[in-house]
Amino acid sequence: MLRQKAFVKKTKSGKVLKVVKEHYLRDDIWCSAEACKECGHTETVLSATPSINKLFPLPHYIIPDTNIFMNQIDVMEKPQITNVIVLQTVLEEVKHLSLPIYKRVRDMISNKEKHFYVFSNEHHRETFIEKLKDESPNDRNDRAIRVATKWYANHIKDLKPQVSVVMMTDDAANRSKGTADGLQAVSVKWYIEALDNTELLDMISDSRELDDGQQLIYSEHLTPAHLSNGIKTGKFHQGKLGISSHNYLEGSVFTKIDGIEGTILIVGRENLNRAVDGDIIAVELLPKSEWRTTPTGVVVDEEEEKEEEESLKAEQKAASEHKEDVTMTDATKTATTTSALLDTPQPCGKVVGIIRRNWRQYCGFIDRKSVHTPAGSSAPINVLFYAMDSKIPKIKIRTRQAHSLLGQRIIVSIDSWPKTSKFPIGHFIRSLGEAGDKSTETEVLLLEHDVPFHEFSKQVLSFLPVEGENWVVQPEHFNGREDFRDLPVCSIDPPGCTDIDDALHVVALPNGNYQVGVHIADVTHFVKPGNVMDAEAASRGTTVYLVDKRIDMLPGLLGTNLCSLRSNVERLAFSCIWELNQDAEIVKVRFTKSVIASKASLTYEEAQNRIDDERMQDDITQGIRTLNTLAKKLKQKRLDMGALTLASPEVRFSLERDTQDPVDVEMKELKETNALVEEFMLLANISVARKIFEKFPDSAMLRCHPTPPASSFEKLEKAVARMGITIDHSTSKTLSESLDNAVLPEEPYFNKLLRIMTTRCMMQAVYFCSGAKIEQEFRHYGLATDIYTHFTSPIRRYSDVMVHRQLHAAIDSDISYGNELTDKESMNELCNVLNHRNRMAQQAARSSVELFTHLFFKNKVQEEEGYVIRILKNAFIVLVPKYGIEGIVYASAKAHKTTAAVDATATTAVATTTPAAGQPILVYNPETDSLQSTEPLAEGESPKIQIQLFQKVMVQISIDDDLKGGGEGGMRQKLKMDLLKPWVEGISVHGICNKDDPEAHAVTSSLHAADKSNSLKRETEAPATPKRADKRSKA
Repeated sequence: MLRQKAFVKKTKSGKVLKVVKEHYLRDDIWCSAEACKECGHTETVLSATPSINKLFPLPHYIIPDTNIFMNQIDVMEKPQITNVIVLQTVLEEVKHLSLPIYKRVRDMISNKEKHFYVFSNEHHRETFIEKLKDESPNDRNDRAIRVATKWYANHIKDLKPQVSVVMMTDDAANRSKGTADGLQAVSVKWYIEALDNTELLDMISDSRELDDGQQLIYSEHLTPAHLSNGIKTGKFHQGKLGISSHNYLEGSVFTKIDGIEGTILIVGRENLNRAVDGDIIAVELLPKSEWRTTPTGVVVDEEEEKEEEESLKAEQKAASEHKEDVTMTDATKTATTTSALLDTPQPCGKVVGIIRRNWRQYCGFIDRKSVHTPAGSSAPINVLFYAMDSKIPKIKIRTRQAHSLLGQRIIVSIDSWPKTSKFPIGHFIRSLGEAGDKSTETEVLLLEHDVPFHEFSKQVLSFLPVEGENWVVQPEHFNGREDFRDLPVCSIDPPGCTDIDDALHVVALPNGNYQVGVHIADVTHFVKPGNVMDAEAASRGTTVYLVDKRIDMLPGLLGTNLCSLRSNVERLAFSCIWELNQDAEIVKVRFTKSVIASKASLTYEEAQNRIDDERMQDDITQGIRTLNTLAKKLKQKRLDMGALTLASPEVRFSLERDTQDPVDVEMKELKETNALVEEFMLLANISVARKIFEKFPDSAMLRCHPTPPASSFEKLEKAVARMGITIDHSTSKTLSESLDNAVLPEEPYFNKLLRIMTTRCMMQAVYFCSGAKIEQEFRHYGLATDIYTHFTSPIRRYSDVMVHRQLHAAIDSDISYGNELTDKESMNELCNVLNHRNRMAQQAARSSVELFTHLFFKNKVQEEEGYVIRILKNAFIVLVPKYGIEGIVYASAKAHKTTAAVDATATTAVATTTPAAGQPILVYNPETDSLQSTEPLAEGESPKIQIQLFQKVMVQISIDDDLKGGGEGGMRQKLKMDLLKPWVEGISVHGICNKDDPEAHAVTSSLHAADKSNSLKRETEAPATPKRADKRSKA
């Protein structure tokens, strides 16, 4: 049946057009119920015996409305919810409202065990309805759901065995109308309550029960129309919110301010206005009088949170009134009043609206302090949830399992954040396991960093070669390939590497030049574009390397076997072949598919030993020596062009064989052979980038490293200036020269530390589509090259897979390829996905190192030398080079707090009493970007104690069980660093290294003397009777 709808519309030019829309209606759309004989379907989805619920007399199918999927998607995904009819009306509305939820619904539809069936009610003759006059689209869709439910109820009423249909909606008006039409209608809460499943009940999203609903805490967000208009006029600035990892009350957005790229700080709960890390927000700049000059504080708990907010308000009040001091002590004034005006104020703003939320599922734990019911109680209560990610605010959830979930890692999702609620409101999803358990914590870090770690599906594995491990190179594989099996090819990799992407060879040519080859695993022979395996690899984006495991991008049969360029087996490769002269200059380059047979799989150390051992003169060893000589020349050329040599504190763990627990940790040692491999991989990537850009000028997948903004170097420049060192970052070459010249003879580690800190000033390198940028923006700042890509690691990076396909198309005009290589828009989208996956993989790897560092230091107390690498308002961060770890040392103490510091030479603890409230121990000086003691200073006098960037300190390392989660085992375990040297009363602790320190000894002696004096005083003032003593102690 064909329906037509005609209407007229006016074009921009003023012409009137008649538009006719055709809508086909059918009567042969199946119901898909297994017991139905009327429809004549060949394959059914809905079971003949669906689930039962005590609210209804018969087994039934569920028909949810749109809001059930939008708000209760976590419940719908549970295995208890099956045999669901997803109406076309609902599916299209969900797709329009949220693509991520739409994808989750589609995944459920694809899962045969869930029995989710899509019914095309908009094309069924008996369920299609026209929109009535004055009826809203929402009301029309609700009516369409009721009509489809009624059709189903009539259609299946005579089935054997008997089944019924239930409309599920949380809209009371829709339920009421459905009941009036004779339908079975139910809310999700009623339905789940009847299942008597506590876990499912906790998963129900119901913001009304959690909203305080009292006083307004936050400002109203502006409407999308207001935001759009404000952004166009320049009144508001749009950007992605990044929350400080040290202070969840401070965020920032990187955007353009008056046409210049810069950062806007957003500080304080009110200014953040319900924005969460990762949200795309609209920001309005605050008056310049309220811009900030001091760094972030470190928010630890609610008490310090209040202090931070009060401090912020005081700063803003002082600035707006043009006063130099409001609440600071005289000692603090000396350090800050004149210098605050000298520091460049940081633009500050407030959030006026949310453009796009970036809420996700969060791993964390329940705050034990928020559970007030007696043990064993199963009454529903509101509790607070702490996310493992310290950037996320506390989340309020309602649960009946509070006591059983204490000590567990759980997953929670945010549902809403009303302006009347201090914290966002969410719901429980599931428990992951006991806190502190290594497998649980590993799952947490994978989930937190959005790393896909599920097993490869049968569909994916079905695209592997049917021969499995018995696959070998066949004669037909040589078609279109060069035979390099006789060349002296070898690979050089880290120890234990099984996914060998790359191999090298060098051969001396008669003309005195060298033929050098980089051979890369030909992954694209096995992974064809558009199939399920390719889609899975694109989704994963990259292999993720954790301390004790690897999350592969490709199934193991490919990654560690058939594609891996292992020695003494024939493998398919994609080769880049250069002719280089004696000065390592490229004479010519070509690319070809090939077959190789590696002669040796070496570790970096084994290759280095071959270079160093003059007795070894075989072809492979001599080839490695030649490659090493050429690599040094290549590196020098790069450095002469301005390439940077940066550094990062990377560590390597030694794991116990059975338990995989860390038994030792040390800094990674880099050898010449590391640089050898790196130079030729860089050369291959640059050569390939030029070739694919030549063929695909609008869609080549490239990689750039943007020039860092000058503002990133401000504090670093100020810190090294006091040492007589200048950093010129105008170009990568001048920066490279500055780093090379920044040497302190008395401090050998300084140059490496400076390079580590310079690395942190850099922008992140990203993939991009060549058609999305102008050529001047292609440049890779760190490598000092005008063009770059990734070609050399297709086993572990999907970007390289795409580059292989583009390179093959560039060298072979006979092959056919689809628009996946030429579509600029889809290539740009893929680059965004890969950039996200790459970022998450790096963060997951760092979190894994952090987890194993905690395991290594558990039950240990060690003293090590460290360096100050960042100054905060009430703390400083120390890097310990020996272990490559960082920790926060707090520069303030709470009132009435006594810090027990273990004396390493005795069995007792020495107590040091911190100053009273309002008497800071160290205060921030913005002029010198340092923390300093608070004694009054005469003009020109230096403070007694000063903590500055690059300063060498001694720290005591242990594991602190953060009691936010409460109880045994620690819910947010973290590395704890206590200051040993320099001695700062109220902050430093006693240890082996400072046991003979006169200042520390003097403090200890004075404390003992004070304790003795107080003891004598108490004895002389003691009352005559015990009764009076009790009363006095209470008073």
